[in-house]
Amino acid sequence: MSLLLSLARLIDAINEKIGLAVSWALLLAVLICAGNAIIRYSLNMSSNAWLEIQWYLFASMFMLASAYTLKRNEHVRIDVVVGRFSRRTQAIIDILGFLFFLLPVSLLILYFSIPYAMESIRNQEVSSNAGGLILWPAKLLIPVGFVMMILQGVSELIKRLGFLAGLVDAREFEKHAANPEDEIAAIKAANKLD
Repeated sequence: MSLLLSLARLIDAINEKIGLAVSWALLLAVLICAGNAIIRYSLNMSSNAWLEIQWYLFASMFMLASAYTLKRNEHVRIDVVVGRFSRRTQAIIDILGFLFFLLPVSLLILYFSIPYAMESIRNQEVSSNAGGLILWPAKLLIPVGFVMMILQGVSELIKRLGFLAGLVDAREFEKHAANPEDEIAAIKAANKLD
């Protein structure tokens, strides 16, 4: 089990680095969007390439940060219901969810997305828009994103099993986002400092 936990920590570290790197894509997308709007309205010039690069950046944020979001346990879930159960029951629910939903669906999408991306690469597919960009990098994000999601799903599965075996502390897979009560307390504390 220690080898599996080491693997889980390696996957976590990789997805953490990818998630943090992809966060810069948001800043870049905002700058490109603002620059494109300023140039379009002030100089009456525009390019489809600038619009498509924003689409690429959004796709990279969504596809590559999904595994990072799973690692941080911030995916949409029914916390109102699940939060009432013990940590052990929550871990069992997560294990069942990973085994019967996340991993099979991700593997199915990966299975169909690889030929889709490979065909685009083989054909050197280009946007049909005038001045558009090549399309295969965006299409390649689909299988890459789902490989990362599958790996993170395996990591989360290992951590939940480790928790049930008493080898992993539940803090390793707790939600990283603050709950509303913590956010309100932080706002009140900040206002008291002012």
